[in-house]
Amino acid sequence: MTHTYQIHGMSCQGCQEAVTRKLSAVPGVRRVSVALQSGEVVIEMDDHISVATFQQALKDTHYQLTLPGEQPAMDSHLPVKDAGGASPGGRYFCPMHCEGDKTYEAPGSCPVCGMDLVRQPSLPAARAYTCPMHPEVVRDAPGSCPICGMDLVAKDIDHDHEEDSPYQSLLGKFKIAVAFTLPIFIIAMAEMIPGKPLFSLMAPKYWNWLQLILSLPVVFYATWMFFQRAWRSVVSRHFNMFTLIGMGAGVAWLFSVAAVLFPGSFPDAFKAAHGTVHVYFEAATVILTLVLLGQVLEARAHVRTQSAMRELLKLAPNTATRIRGDEETLVSVDAIIPGDLLRVKPGEKVPVDGTLTQGESSIDESMISGEPIPVDKRPGDAVKAGTLNGQGTFVMKAEKVGADTLLSQIIDLVDVASRSRAPIQQLADRISGYFVPVVIGIAVITAVIWSVWGPDPAYVFGLVNGVAVLIIACPCALGLATPMSVMVGVGKGAQSGILIRNAEALQRMESVDTLIVDKTGTLTEGRPAVEQVVNLREGCDEEALWQALVSLNQHSEHPLAQATVRFGKDKAVATKPVNGFEAMSGKGVTGILDGKRLALGNEQMMRFANTPVSAEVVRQVTELRTAGKTVSYFSEDGQLWGYVVISDPLKKSAAAMVQELQREGLKVWMFTGDHENTAKRVSDTLGLDGFKAQMLPEDKLREIERFQAAGRIVAMAGDGINDAPALSLANIGLAMGTGTDVAMQSADITLINGDLKGISRARVLSQHVMKNIRQNLWFALGYNMLGIPIAAGVLYPFFGWLLSPMIAALAMSFSSVSVIANALRLRRLHLR
Repeated sequence: MTHTYQIHGMSCQGCQEAVTRKLSAVPGVRRVSVALQSGEVVIEMDDHISVATFQQALKDTHYQLTLPGEQPAMDSHLPVKDAGGASPGGRYFCPMHCEGDKTYEAPGSCPVCGMDLVRQPSLPAARAYTCPMHPEVVRDAPGSCPICGMDLVAKDIDHDHEEDSPYQSLLGKFKIAVAFTLPIFIIAMAEMIPGKPLFSLMAPKYWNWLQLILSLPVVFYATWMFFQRAWRSVVSRHFNMFTLIGMGAGVAWLFSVAAVLFPGSFPDAFKAAHGTVHVYFEAATVILTLVLLGQVLEARAHVRTQSAMRELLKLAPNTATRIRGDEETLVSVDAIIPGDLLRVKPGEKVPVDGTLTQGESSIDESMISGEPIPVDKRPGDAVKAGTLNGQGTFVMKAEKVGADTLLSQIIDLVDVASRSRAPIQQLADRISGYFVPVVIGIAVITAVIWSVWGPDPAYVFGLVNGVAVLIIACPCALGLATPMSVMVGVGKGAQSGILIRNAEALQRMESVDTLIVDKTGTLTEGRPAVEQVVNLREGCDEEALWQALVSLNQHSEHPLAQATVRFGKDKAVATKPVNGFEAMSGKGVTGILDGKRLALGNEQMMRFANTPVSAEVVRQVTELRTAGKTVSYFSEDGQLWGYVVISDPLKKSAAAMVQELQREGLKVWMFTGDHENTAKRVSDTLGLDGFKAQMLPEDKLREIERFQAAGRIVAMAGDGINDAPALSLANIGLAMGTGTDVAMQSADITLINGDLKGISRARVLSQHVMKNIRQNLWFALGYNMLGIPIAAGVLYPFFGWLLSPMIAALAMSFSSVSVIANALRLRRLHLR
């Protein structure tokens, strides 16, 4: 029989495999099929098996099985909390991204690797408003102070503050661990103190008892979470760093407890000169305390890796001045709706995306574009949320609010991308899968070899060196190598106007060798203007031609069509409604006005509209196109009415950036729907490696496939709706932020400024991030390849060197911190 259930808590292929493995192990199950996207699981069984049996099989995981339509228990998807863990609210994720972009609603440790979950920066969940003169006045909405009448100012409730983070909890436990570990260490060193004054106060066996008592708060409070995580790793078979720490420190501590409680059961080889058994309370507690120190430093470093995200969040303003009639009111940004008129005063942040309607100013957009030069804004210009107004004051019309603003989209994109996994991470994952079992095997072999062939006391040497091998190995350094660099790199890109959709795109960008660019809006300014409208119909009113032309184009979002609409506004042309409007990619537009079929576009559109074009007109148009102009024919009911001459100047930086990209080894091609002559003029002017003209969207796809078939790694840069398919097919899709939302959604990387400089910056960022990841991987692998043999004692026969487990713990703790510190160097990267 076959039954279908619902699985809650899955987020990646690893989850799918884990659920399949757990359910397949239930007796009587014939086959298990788990669908990751829908969360459905189909189970074939010999006889009926109760839901409770399957739920029991998943009890040690964070997944939950229910009947279709049922909801899981309230906290079934949350990670198991460490004792005493508090939930300040928010979302948390594993810094090693063991389960992809899965997040949790409470702090704790990752159920896969055991690492402390990191709080994800987010906008404050609540805002309060207080009086600057009377701070005791607190309101949940803007307004005026009831005491002095001053405007209330926003006061963010910042849940991301350091005092609410796991860092403070770990720091408190570390202080307790140090307070009890230090006297244990001093007692353990008593034999090395001249005169041995401690032994004159008490016999060694009583000092051993005192060490046992002092170790209890360290083991069972300050660092008990390590043993909890180690146990969970064994039960779930997800072996990790805490498996090794729990085994190493646990063996040393349990051996010492047995030595204090049952000293007579140990052979003489384990005993010191005064008859007591060697104890290792100082090794166990120092190891645990140093590992805890590493966790404290990691928690502190994780805050720094998210600094770019936090800076973006700070850009989000809380309030805005809304204009209703003659009244101006301070309102919460959450209360703004599209169409509201807002006043932005000097020094204020633009509250939402919109259009400037009155006044002029210079706006600093560097926080989202990376360009330090303020941009002059006039009526009709677009303004973006989070940008900083200069000395002028202006009125704007709200168009995009809340999650639709560019700033919100940037924050969301950075959040998702920083938690994505790069393909290179698969190498680290494969190594990590064998790492812990191999290390445990090496530790056992080390202990046996030293116990059999080591010098006296051989068993002591075997125990100490075996523990040192367990402690010095650090799989977490390997696991953190990629995600830390990705997180910092994605944040750095966002601050420089480069929005990266995922880590895979960041890795692929490094390998790109062919760049294909669109012409309009990518190489050109993207602000085309009508130079002239040529009327070819004798006796026809020129204004009638303008009216028909503008009426047809008013429904199109293409930059050339918008240029015609702007021309009509300048000429005060009154438009008429057009029926049956249709935009034909790569050809032009068509529609019906006053019962007559209008067509505007290139030669292909004229053929489609059955419109003949005389040789003389072709000659005139060819001359204009050779000069770099864009020309579109215009017809009515199959009769040529005239043509429109449009110019769109090349971007000032285009030629220099093309040359720079070519010096970096890229072949730069241009694909355009424009005429051959116009495209050739642009190509010759910029020195491109090649071009393709009069291309339809499907033509662009075929050419990209041809490049890829030849072994080229292709990046496609564009900004229009017709570029979206090519952006999706290319190895890397680069969308210009000045273009359409469709293009941005189809691309892997979005360049806010919309120029070629952003492409060069993205390539530099990719190269440095991948270099940083490789450094981290080599460091983590090299550290373990070097540290484990030394801990095993391979240098002892030659130099008499052995590695203390305490030194091994210190080295292990700082290995992960070193990986994070190396990733943080990317914050200082200068993207030219």
